[in-house]
Amino acid sequence: MKKEKFDVTGMTCSACSARVEKTVAGMEGTCDVSVNLLKNSMVVSYDENAVSEADIIGAVVKAGYGASVAGSAKSGTGDASTSSGAADAALEEVKQMKRRLIISIIFTLPIFYISMGHMMGWPLPDFLLGDENAVVFVFTQFILMLPVVFVNFKFYRIGFKTLIQRAPNMDSLIAIGSGASIAYGIYAIYKIAFAIGQGDMGTVHHFAMDVYFESAAMILTLITLGKYFEARAKGKTSEAITKLMDLAPKTATVIRDGKEEVVEASDVVKGDIVVVKAGESIPVDGVVTEGHGSVDESAITGESIPVDKEAGDRVIGATVNMSGYFLMEAEKIGDETALAQIVRLVDEATSSKAPIANTADKVSGIFVPAVIAIAIVTFIIWMIMGMGFEFSLSMGISVLVISCPCALGLATPTAIMVGTGKGATNGILVKSAEALETAHSIDAVVLDKTGTVTEGRPEVTDVVAAEGIKEKEILKIAYSMEKLSEHPLADAIVRYAESRGTSQGEVTEFEQIPGRGLKCRVDGEICLGGNRSLMEEELSAEQDADLIEKGKEYADQGKTPMYFAAGGRVIGMIAVADVIKQTSAEAVRELKAMGIDVYMLTGDNEKTAKAIASQVGIDKVIAQVLPEDKESHVRRLEEEGKKVAMVGDGINDAPALARADVGIAIGAGTDVAMESADIVLMKNDLLDVSTAVQLSRKVIRNIKENLFWAFIYNIIGIPVAAGVFYLAFGLKLSPMIGAAAMSMSSVCVVSNALRLRFFKPKRLFEGYADMKGENKMKKTMMIEGMMCQNCVKHVFNALSKVEGVDSVEVDLDGKKAEVVLKDEVSDDVLKEAVTEAGYEVLDIK
Repeated sequence: MKKEKFDVTGMTCSACSARVEKTVAGMEGTCDVSVNLLKNSMVVSYDENAVSEADIIGAVVKAGYGASVAGSAKSGTGDASTSSGAADAALEEVKQMKRRLIISIIFTLPIFYISMGHMMGWPLPDFLLGDENAVVFVFTQFILMLPVVFVNFKFYRIGFKTLIQRAPNMDSLIAIGSGASIAYGIYAIYKIAFAIGQGDMGTVHHFAMDVYFESAAMILTLITLGKYFEARAKGKTSEAITKLMDLAPKTATVIRDGKEEVVEASDVVKGDIVVVKAGESIPVDGVVTEGHGSVDESAITGESIPVDKEAGDRVIGATVNMSGYFLMEAEKIGDETALAQIVRLVDEATSSKAPIANTADKVSGIFVPAVIAIAIVTFIIWMIMGMGFEFSLSMGISVLVISCPCALGLATPTAIMVGTGKGATNGILVKSAEALETAHSIDAVVLDKTGTVTEGRPEVTDVVAAEGIKEKEILKIAYSMEKLSEHPLADAIVRYAESRGTSQGEVTEFEQIPGRGLKCRVDGEICLGGNRSLMEEELSAEQDADLIEKGKEYADQGKTPMYFAAGGRVIGMIAVADVIKQTSAEAVRELKAMGIDVYMLTGDNEKTAKAIASQVGIDKVIAQVLPEDKESHVRRLEEEGKKVAMVGDGINDAPALARADVGIAIGAGTDVAMESADIVLMKNDLLDVSTAVQLSRKVIRNIKENLFWAFIYNIIGIPVAAGVFYLAFGLKLSPMIGAAAMSMSSVCVVSNALRLRFFKPKRLFEGYADMKGENKMKKTMMIEGMMCQNCVKHVFNALSKVEGVDSVEVDLDGKKAEVVLKDEVSDDVLKEAVTEAGYEVLDIK
């Protein structure tokens, strides 16, 4: 099966997209077709042996539209046009609409003035006044109307073409409605001319006052006005994607033949050494080989605080080196970069179709033919009731022009596009519209422990010295021994010791004891490092009871105690654990407050798993689970009737991620597993899970609002236009008002969707809140002197080090810092920390 994207032109409403989708889906060899009216695109999965690209394009052209393979210069005949990209096409559409609108207004205003002037008492030239000048009066309106019809002839060309093919769309309604007005106006000209020749001035006056040339012109102008506003609004919906694409730098500085050379970013090849200076964007993904820098990764991960990079660290293309200088080796280029994958994922998501969109599509498929039938029946009924040809025609035209399926067709894709774009700017990548819709109904979240709830790598949490021993003595011996070990826990001790400037002793007779620990001489003295069993086997003296008891306590908390001995006695213990992420507990509370059950799934033993779970507030733990069994546990929850989201690292959790209703991969930058999950979180932050669910709920609510207004508009508008309330209340809708209302419906739907651009995740535990007995308080500090992201970093670090501070969020644009306190901290202490960092505190609230 091959998956291909096509550009489709000529679609104006959901009836068009439904027609194209039905045509292509009906072809032998196609299995999945998704047409996006907003982006004028179509994604088709098909069997290359049964159908070709040319066959698909031909079918679309035969249906009355244009088609081409996305990004190609070859398009079908008919109404197709070539564009260099979605952004260029949208811009060109706005320009064309603006040109058509200006011409339409220039000629419509005089028609309106002439046709309505005699009724309003406005001054008119003598040759347009009086029944004797009726032909001039009417014919002038006809001449002024022709340019409006000419520039908007697309409505007639497409409208009548689709009508002949028995697949009428919105253009068909406009073409029939305004065409009927024009035909009746021409008929009136002949009647007036004939009546003047007969001296029948009564008939002359009657027909002169009842021509509909101004209605035809106004209908076309108002529809074009609505289309112009719609095109402008549609251009804004892809703003986030366009911004992402513009992030990639155009050039790169590489070292070739020992010299720095500036080349096009597209010319960088794998293995190139790239120079990145302060203030420059990183052109490709790679790894730092020399130097250091402070990199702003907010565009990719959404994390506002710059990340320090040094040799061995990975860097992501399109991020910005705020300070420093480094060399990097290019590892991923072109379509392989994280930015390219993000753009691809967002594009695929906005091109796909949410299940809720099927409702609108089903309605649209029968909507236009039904409206035409209603208009004909309306005309016939009023004729039978003796209301006259003009009145009956006006009612029929009003039904046609007020009934617009545009709003139905735009309701879903606009909200999906804005929502996924907003998610991308927050480091949340939604891979399909279906995933975005499903996420709103999630009522159970299953969290993998390692790397999801915890950091995923062991860290030293406690150092306990025996009586008479100093901590630095323990660290020196532990550092000296573990420096030579290959055990994962050894890395944690080495990192901890190096961060405290610990010196290394001379190690000899180094020996690793499998399952126990290490034995060697440090500076000539025999030393041991390992678990309790090693100490009992190697040492004859009775062990420090307090240390042993402390070790048991740490083990109960999910930590691994490691004992160290020198001179025949235990001198201390170092506890190592996979520490819990800073935001994990808050994320669990957020999810619970949203009515979502939270489970933790882990391969650890039950005792350790429950210890970790209790620290973050998870009370439903599934422990001792093999990676291959995680999928079955997720399936069991689904069989219980729950909508399950699985959150994991996307690699060993792949089966469970695929089985879940929504699979969420949590990772950092280029390491995320994009293939196995439905939603990818670019930051290692569980809070983004609740943000993703909140975004989904907002998008679905927005879609439902759009569909409601689109449906209710037609439910109310069509009966009023048909004159259902005319006899009882004298309520009648003129074709001009109907056209204006129809245009505004589409504009309102798109504008409502654009409100999603202002989405911000709601944190339920801001300010004062009682959290497991901890009273947390939030303070806002107004700070003067912050100029760049480095300033943000300095303020963040200064406040984070203050004892009692739980979390810090620094806003450069707002010149403020929001501090959440877990213990009472005075304003003076906070102010002093910021002042020492070199900034001035103006106010604390």
